[in-house]
Amino acid sequence: MRVGIDTANLRGGGGLTHLVELLRHADPRVSGIERVTVWGSAATLALLPHDREWLALVEQQELEGGLRARLAWQRGPLTVLARAACDVLFVPGGAYGGGFHPYVTMCRNMLPFDLREAARYGASWMFVRLLLLRWAQRRAFRNADGMIYLNDYVRGLVDRGRAPETTTVVPHGVSDRFRFPPRPQRPIGDYDEEHPFTILYTSIIDVYKHQWNVAAAVMKLREEGLPVVLRLAGGNYPPSMKRLREVLAHDTRNVVELAGEIRHAALPELYQAADLFVFASTCENMPNILMEAMAAGLPIASSGHPPMPQFLGDAGIYFDPNQPDDIARAIRTLIADPALRTTLAERAFARAAQYSWERCARETFDFLAAIVARKGVAA
Repeated sequence: MRVGIDTANLRGGGGLTHLVELLRHADPRVSGIERVTVWGSAATLALLPHDREWLALVEQQELEGGLRARLAWQRGPLTVLARAACDVLFVPGGAYGGGFHPYVTMCRNMLPFDLREAARYGASWMFVRLLLLRWAQRRAFRNADGMIYLNDYVRGLVDRGRAPETTTVVPHGVSDRFRFPPRPQRPIGDYDEEHPFTILYTSIIDVYKHQWNVAAAVMKLREEGLPVVLRLAGGNYPPSMKRLREVLAHDTRNVVELAGEIRHAALPELYQAADLFVFASTCENMPNILMEAMAAGLPIASSGHPPMPQFLGDAGIYFDPNQPDDIARAIRTLIADPALRTTLAERAFARAAQYSWERCARETFDFLAAIVARKGVAA
């Protein structure tokens, strides 16, 4: 059995990380797959493992170009290549307009399917882009022979009555470099303005991430006399950054630190330097950042919007990310109770242990093999 992987729509971020970790931790031969061929740009292929005898990396210059060139490659050359090299095509980037079957794709971005959240962008190119993605991905999902979802919540929202055997849920893994046993939790009296209690939020500053509300909440806690600081790490969507800076104009005590975009490899050190983690998103598919904080053994205050509770469970304190006062309440509750912080950090660490890249790789290739078998039976 042979698998092909189309990387035309993987340009970075979580999608590319997923592919890299998937192939690093896979042994598809266990699933009856003897050959995996990946078509990609030189930059993408450089990130993938080069020492797997079952893995063929094939550079495609068309994938160095823009969206139009990549879509044309999918519709034309990829169809020919796939017919010669694979029994099933895996399209982890979501959208696919080619003619090869069977193919399996993934739903990995919730924003195109949650119009209430997408509307936060207002009348903007970003909103139009999300509508176009919604159309392209719905078309690809409808025509796919198999669908991989990252959690049951998303499958319930997006799935349109497919046969159960043609869908599966395969969550991402968490890299071992993020795994740190929970540290002893200290009372807030051990902290002061020179050695403050550090609250961390790592994520792009964007309309559905609500950093301005988290900043307002932590500034409120500082006004109450708690020696806290907030570190915000991540790139930014400019209109959201403008909104955050309007809040920070009132930060007379320098409570909020803007750390900017941090390399993914440097994030474990950032988690280690924090005392508490906050996650205030209202739209996620799989909240990878939340999972990393769980694996890092941090006490967590999280948005109560789904699917966060599915992953964090009873291992955190939840809040409404639209309400700064409620965010402050959740953080205050954790700060006031070191024993509660200890309990929740230990629970979060234990829950994160079930999410491994080995499991993700095994379940992904098992599903691809099952789709080939089903197609053969159907034929």
